[in-house]
Amino acid sequence: MQPTDRRLANAIRALAMDAVEAANSGHPGMPMGMADAATALFTRHLKFHAADPRWPDRDRFVLSAGHGSMLIYALLYLTGYERPTLDDIKRFRQLGSPCAGHPENFELPGVEVTTGPLGQGVAMAVGMAIAERHLNATYCDDLVDHRTFVIAGDGCLMEGVNHEAVGLAGHLKLGRLIVLWDDNSITIDGSTELSRNEDVVARHRASQWHVCECDGLSADDVSRAIEEALADPRPSLIRCKTIIGYGAPNKQGTAATHGAALGKDEVAAARKELGLDDEPFSVPDDVLTAWRAAGKRGGIEHALWSERLEASGRKDEFLHRLNGQVSDAWLKPYLDKLLLDLKPVATRKASEMALEAINAAIPATIGGSADLTGSNNTKTRNIEPLTPENYGGRYIYYGIREFGMSAAMNGMALHGGVIPYGGTFLVFTDYARPAIRLSALQKARVVYVMTHDSIGLGEDGPTHQPIEHLQSLRAMPQLEVFRPADAVETAECWALALQREGPSILALTRQNLRPVRTEAAAENLSARGAYRLKSSENNRQAIIVATGSEVEIALDAAERLEVQGIGTDVVSMPCTDRFDAQPWDYREDILPDVSNREILRVSIEAGATFGWERYVGLHGLKIGIDRFGVSAPAADAYEHFGLTPDKVATRIIDFMKQRGF
Repeated sequence: MQPTDRRLANAIRALAMDAVEAANSGHPGMPMGMADAATALFTRHLKFHAADPRWPDRDRFVLSAGHGSMLIYALLYLTGYERPTLDDIKRFRQLGSPCAGHPENFELPGVEVTTGPLGQGVAMAVGMAIAERHLNATYCDDLVDHRTFVIAGDGCLMEGVNHEAVGLAGHLKLGRLIVLWDDNSITIDGSTELSRNEDVVARHRASQWHVCECDGLSADDVSRAIEEALADPRPSLIRCKTIIGYGAPNKQGTAATHGAALGKDEVAAARKELGLDDEPFSVPDDVLTAWRAAGKRGGIEHALWSERLEASGRKDEFLHRLNGQVSDAWLKPYLDKLLLDLKPVATRKASEMALEAINAAIPATIGGSADLTGSNNTKTRNIEPLTPENYGGRYIYYGIREFGMSAAMNGMALHGGVIPYGGTFLVFTDYARPAIRLSALQKARVVYVMTHDSIGLGEDGPTHQPIEHLQSLRAMPQLEVFRPADAVETAECWALALQREGPSILALTRQNLRPVRTEAAAENLSARGAYRLKSSENNRQAIIVATGSEVEIALDAAERLEVQGIGTDVVSMPCTDRFDAQPWDYREDILPDVSNREILRVSIEAGATFGWERYVGLHGLKIGIDRFGVSAPAADAYEHFGLTPDKVATRIIDFMKQRGF
C-alpha cells in the first residue's frame, strides 16, 4: 500500500529534527513546517532525475531559506541522490560532512546554489529563470524547457534584495519562476508582527506577479496551488500557510523551533505526535521505497530528452555551452588590430572595444548595467536587449538594482550556458558586495565591470570616488580584481576573466589613459598578475609598482628619476592574486627580496595604501590616498593628492635621501 503524503513528509521531519539534535545546532522548525509542501513539489511536480543531478533540462530548485538546510539534505537522501548518505546526515554540521550548516553548491550535486544569506536565493533564482528563457530562445523547447522553483521564508521576503529581484522578475515576465513562501509568521525575534506590517501579497501583485494561497500543511492543497501557478504566464508567489516546527507539540508555532535543537524530550514528544519510530535516523521501508520511486519519476523524460539531444544536430555545441567552454581565439586578432591604431582611451571605453570582439565571438555572454549603460560602456552594437518579447536578447537593463543585478548574474552563471557581465560604478560594489561574496564562494563565473575606479572620475566627488574599495575587494578569497593600465591590458584581463572558474572584477577608468603597451607580446602578460613594463637604464635603485591609471604616472616619474641617475624599473600589476600565484623565481625576478637598502620599492595607486607593504616591504614607500576624495576635475584631484610624475619623483628622491638609500 502506498504510504500517505503525510508519512512521506514526516520522514523529512524526522531526519531534520534528528540531525539538528545530534549536532546540537541548526534550524529544525522550517523543514518541519514545509515538509508537506516539499513533498508535493518533489513527488508530483519537480522535473529531476536523481541518477543524473546535472541533467541540463532539469527543473532548478532553490532553497532560499537556507537555514532550513536539512530540508534539502533530507530530500536528496530520500529521493536517491548518491549523496548525502544517511551517515552524512548523521554528521550534519560537522567537519568533513557535505551537509553544511547552510547549503553549499560545491558540496552536493542537487544543491543548485549556496544559500543562507536571506533573500539571495530568490534573487539567484530570478537569474536562473532568465538563463532558462534565453537558452530556450536559442535552442527551443526540445532542449531547454524547465522551471525554477524556490522555497523562501519570511526573512527572504523582507530583505531589500527581494524587492529588487521581484521587480526585475515581474518586469521580464518570468513565468517559469515559482516561489513557495513559507508563511509561518515567525522570525528569530518572535512574531513577524514585531517588524512587519506590509501586505506582501499586494506587493507582489503590484510587481506583476501571480499570487495564490494554500494550506502549506496539505500536500494536496499545495499541489493545487502549484498547478494554478503553472497555468499562469506570470512569475508566481504561492503563500503556504504553515506552522513552524510542525509536529513538536510544545514548541511548534514559536521561535523556539527556529534556530536551536528541540531537545531530547521534545523530540520524543514529536515522535509520538507524528507516529514515528523511536529509533533516530530511521525511515520506514515503504516510505523510503516511495521516495526512491519519486527520485526516478523523471527517468522517462530524461531518456526522451537525451534522444532529442542526439537527434538535434547541435549536441556538441549545446554541451560545450552548458559546460562553459570558452575560447580566447578572439584575443590575438583583436590585439593585432588594436596595436595598429593606438590612441589614448579610457579603460571603460577599451572594455567596450574588447566587448565588440568578445560578444561577436562568444554567444554565451549576456551583458547589462544597473542604469549606467552609457557610463559603463557595457552594451555593444551587435547585441539586442533581453525583454519579454525577445528573450534571445543579450543585454539586460537592470535598473537601479546593483544587488539584484549581481545576485541574478550569480544565478545565470550557476544555471549554466551563459556568461553574465554587468556594470556599475566601482564605489557601488558596496551595494553589491553580498552577492559578489557569494559569487566568490560559489565560484560563479561572473564578470563585474566596475568603472569610475578612482578620484579620476572627477567632479562627482567623495561619495562616488572609491578609496578603500580595491583593497577590500582584493581581500576577498576566490575573487580576482583586475585593474588594467591601457587598452591592451584591458583586453588581456577580459580574456582571463572569461577563462577562469570564478568571478572577476574589472576596475576601469573614466579618464583617458595613454597606451603603455605598444608592441605585441608572445603571451598574455597580464596573466602573470604583474610584469616588468620598463627596465632600469641606470643602475637599478628603485622599483615602482603601479596599477591602472597610475602606470603612466609611474613611467613618467621613472623617466625623471633616470635623469637623476636613479635606475628605475616600472612594474605593472593588473592583478595581485595572479602575481601571488606565480612561481617564486618569477616573483623574485620582478620584485627581488632585497633585505638591505640597495633597492627601494614604491607602490602607486589612487586608493588606500593599506596592504601595499606586501609588495614594497615595511621599509618601502606607499603612495596613494588614505582619506576620502575631493570634488574637482580629475587633473586637479590628482595634483591635490600628489599623484603627478613630478610630485611622485620628488617624493621618491626625498624618501631615498631620508632613509639612506
